[in-house]
Amino acid sequence: MSSEFVLAIMFASLVGLLLTGLPLAFTLGALALVFTITLWGPAALSVTVLNLYSTMTSESLLAIPLYVMMASILQRSGVIESLYRAMELWSRRLPGGLAVGTIAICTIIAAMTGIVGAAVAAMGMLALPSMLKRKYSPELAIGTICAGGTLGILIPPSVITIVYAVTAQASIGQMFIAGVVPGLLLASLYIGYIVLRSALNPSIAPRPDNDAPTTWEERIASLKSLILPLLIIVGVLGTIYMGIATPTEAAAVGVFLAFLSSLIERRFGWELISGVALDVVKVTAMILWITIGARAFVAIFTGTGGADFLLSFIQDLDANRWIVLAIMLGILFFLGMFLDEMGIILLCVPVFLPVIDFLEFDRLWFGILFLVSAQMAYISPPFGYTLFYMKGVLPAGIGMGTVYRAIVPFILLQAIGIFICALFPELVLWLPQSMIN
Repeated sequence: MSSEFVLAIMFASLVGLLLTGLPLAFTLGALALVFTITLWGPAALSVTVLNLYSTMTSESLLAIPLYVMMASILQRSGVIESLYRAMELWSRRLPGGLAVGTIAICTIIAAMTGIVGAAVAAMGMLALPSMLKRKYSPELAIGTICAGGTLGILIPPSVITIVYAVTAQASIGQMFIAGVVPGLLLASLYIGYIVLRSALNPSIAPRPDNDAPTTWEERIASLKSLILPLLIIVGVLGTIYMGIATPTEAAAVGVFLAFLSSLIERRFGWELISGVALDVVKVTAMILWITIGARAFVAIFTGTGGADFLLSFIQDLDANRWIVLAIMLGILFFLGMFLDEMGIILLCVPVFLPVIDFLEFDRLWFGILFLVSAQMAYISPPFGYTLFYMKGVLPAGIGMGTVYRAIVPFILLQAIGIFICALFPELVLWLPQSMIN
């Protein structure tokens, strides 16, 4: 059989099994097993096992359960609630003040946890009822939380960035630092849109008229809630940037500081420990099973000449390299409508990176564009994960149709963010290059 025919059968089988609702990890693993035996015989399975063993014993993967643990502790410790109360005092008089404050809190949560679900779940329970109570447009409130929550994909320490770096064999530290400026750029785009739209149409974000006035003493006192988050951010990112710790070691520092926060907030106890342990097992197991299945599937793809076929196809195209890049990003966005971002990374990165090298694009720069595309995938209908996180906290009377309408402007803002990062690569590369120097 020709390699093109085998590849066509592989991807047709992948799509068919996914449409049945079979989990991605088991779909990839089953196909890898069947095609390995069919093409090379049972003896070839030993090579697959050795390949998977080297992947699963990677020290870089140790950072994943540590960052998941840190995120879970912070979500359960009360730190986020304190931050939100302070944000309400400072931002409620601005145009779209509560929505602006929500983006700011999501940015801080992203820099503390790196887990999308933590920000969306927390803000869905805290910010959404508060905004709806003040007669904010449901679309603006929901879109703000969904988009702000996805900042955890880009702003370090991001678990998804770790998966990308391990798959691409890139420096986790450089990927972390490269995501800072683009992450802040997207947060600024969200805030600018909210302020402008609220100023032009105040009815979608009414300012409070009858709220009790707050004194400057109360506002300044509320800033103490920033101490613990800033301590955690400096403890994790500061040690990486200054070269004191590796990303894995910095994750351990973050876990220690998160436990310290839970003690200060008087939330430490058996309930917190058991809940955190369950979160770590569930999330880490999901990521590692998808990693195992995707590694095995990609090994078949490479072994049958798929990477060489794709590279030769790109070489034969008489197209501008920027058009090829746009097509690749479009493929990522399309896949995001049906697959989770972990599966997309593990399937596409090994295939796309040789093309990026051929087109002479910077790998680190492309990695950030990839992650912004993953952000778009996270809020893209019909299966964006953030949409279902939000569905779990929606009040009665608000359906998924409202959620789908809410995220459209923010998807467009993310597309603008990708365009800006593509047009000005120094936004991505300046900070990691300064870290090396």
